[in-house]
Amino acid sequence: MIGTPAVLSISSSSCRSHPLFSSGCFGAVTRRFGSVGKRTLLPRAMSGETLAPAAAAAVQEQIVQDGNRVGSVKQQLSSLFEASLRATFPELNIEPMVAACTAKFGDYQCNNAMGIWSKLKGASAEFKNPKSVGQGIISNLPPSEMIESTSVAGPGFVNIGLSSTWMAQSIQNMLSNGIGTWAPLLPASRVLVDFSSPNIAKEMHVGHLRSTIIGDTLARMLEFSNAEVFRRNHVGDWGTQFGMLIQHLFETFPNWEDIGEQAIGDLQEFYKASKKRFDEDDLFKERAQEAVVRLQSGEDKYRDAWKRICEISRREFDLVYERLGVHLEVKGESFYNPYIPGVLEELSSKGLIEESEGARVIFIEGQQIPLIVVKRDGGYNYASTDLAALWYRLNVEKADWIIYVTDVGQSLHFTMFFSAAKRAGWLPDSNIKAFPKTSHVGFGLVLGSDGKRFRTRSSEVVRLVELLDEAKNRSKAELLKRLEESGKLAEWTDEELEKTAEAIGYGAVKYADLKNNRLTNYTFSFDQMLNDKGNTAVYLLYAHARICSIIRKSGKEIEDLKKTGRIVLGHADERILGLHLIRFAENVEEACTNLLPNVLCEYLYDLSDKFSRFYASCQVVGSAEETSRLLLCEATAVVMRKCFHLLGIQPVYKI
Repeated sequence: MIGTPAVLSISSSSCRSHPLFSSGCFGAVTRRFGSVGKRTLLPRAMSGETLAPAAAAAVQEQIVQDGNRVGSVKQQLSSLFEASLRATFPELNIEPMVAACTAKFGDYQCNNAMGIWSKLKGASAEFKNPKSVGQGIISNLPPSEMIESTSVAGPGFVNIGLSSTWMAQSIQNMLSNGIGTWAPLLPASRVLVDFSSPNIAKEMHVGHLRSTIIGDTLARMLEFSNAEVFRRNHVGDWGTQFGMLIQHLFETFPNWEDIGEQAIGDLQEFYKASKKRFDEDDLFKERAQEAVVRLQSGEDKYRDAWKRICEISRREFDLVYERLGVHLEVKGESFYNPYIPGVLEELSSKGLIEESEGARVIFIEGQQIPLIVVKRDGGYNYASTDLAALWYRLNVEKADWIIYVTDVGQSLHFTMFFSAAKRAGWLPDSNIKAFPKTSHVGFGLVLGSDGKRFRTRSSEVVRLVELLDEAKNRSKAELLKRLEESGKLAEWTDEELEKTAEAIGYGAVKYADLKNNRLTNYTFSFDQMLNDKGNTAVYLLYAHARICSIIRKSGKEIEDLKKTGRIVLGHADERILGLHLIRFAENVEEACTNLLPNVLCEYLYDLSDKFSRFYASCQVVGSAEETSRLLLCEATAVVMRKCFHLLGIQPVYKI
């Protein structure tokens, strides 16, 4: 019996649109994360009773503390409303539905009333309609310094107004104790993110760029949320193509060991030449297939050649990873090969594997074709390797959430692969809240200006190193132009120019990808991504640099102000900015839960917009509120820097 890690029973879900939320709230729903931190379950109170002091104290224990973290604002409010729902409706097992709202309707809403009324209708003398249900929820809400006002609107929506004093204090605490205190609380503790995954001896293309950028951002957000993250590069380093490459090497350069890497030269051209022979010469194809057998049987000569080819290829990959600032641990297909026979034997013993037309397969309900795990010639394939890798990740590495970042074209493979794992009992059958779990993070194509798959004019795959260097060179040229026009070029060192050009160029490529919903295709355009206006990395990096400039020009030591100053959200635009700042954690939470980096990009762009409104209407330097407003500037810069970090973008501090 193949074992699995202990299952966490609590999860989170969110929904962007729901008829209940037509009152102006965003439809993101927060559920209690009861398995994280120190939590005390509340006793059920009698219906209609106000919450006892001991129970109210237990609520405070609920919202407390994984270290200094208190969870997102929605998580904290959800804990308060859960206590009220348990006290008001002890016979119902209800999870609080808390959503952020537009300013017109308050700051947040609890949207449970209509759902509760549908269950109580005609069975309760106390509650006559959804509005009375909402009033009942308010009456049992534990006291909290977070909440300044509550009201019931429409058919029972409970509107919540946050205390401006509490919001200001929360921002000040973050400045004093670090933005780590605003990290969300997630139910998964060990997460494996499988991303990038290029094939040895093949050029990394823009699909690998998307996988690398998206996977790195997901890993960063999960790491920030205090999950232990395994950044796994499942490179294609095994199989038929290596027999082809090795046999071509041996026949073209019999003394390849003496010549060294010069025998291979340009690995991409070497691959094309061997592939041409494989496709056109049947005798060579037979010899290449025999070479695969000898490689997989462990013959030293073949293993040595394989290692040399892999080493050369990985050095090429590292040029891309170095520019992107991405760190991965390589465990390629070859690593899991020894585990395949045992895993297939286990699946066979459970009756999952059947013979079909000479192959061994697993039939998946609802699919017309089976999942082939052993080919007709007895060889293994992607499915057999993926099953062995999943077994290893669950049983050896004890991951409770395994995330695969590949293009949407592989969706069917993952659907069938995950279904096979569920049939084997490795994963929960249907409960989406249960752990361990797997997720496929699909993404669309990168298109050229012609609307077709992004390639060079000669229809070759675009080399990623050259693409990234082009972005850097263009950003450097634009930066030099700006500095010359402003007369500030003499103030910059060569190193500053180089680092800033890298930050802007590479950041522009990343952000242009991440700001889109990953499932959609997007058009690659240097002109658009390097524009300093609109929703681009350039605009956001410059916005951050301007905030840093405001603080510098004040002449004040921000660290001293953190200790002696106090934030006051007295102006309407100060409060709007403050409210957006404290929603940082729940946006990271949503981006992690739904595996959508664009959620964080939207938050960052909106933050810049709200800061601009604040700065236009609220004088900072020289005003009576200078200290408070400088601290708000600093808080905005801190949150922006953390957003940049999570997106894998280096901030710039001057322009």
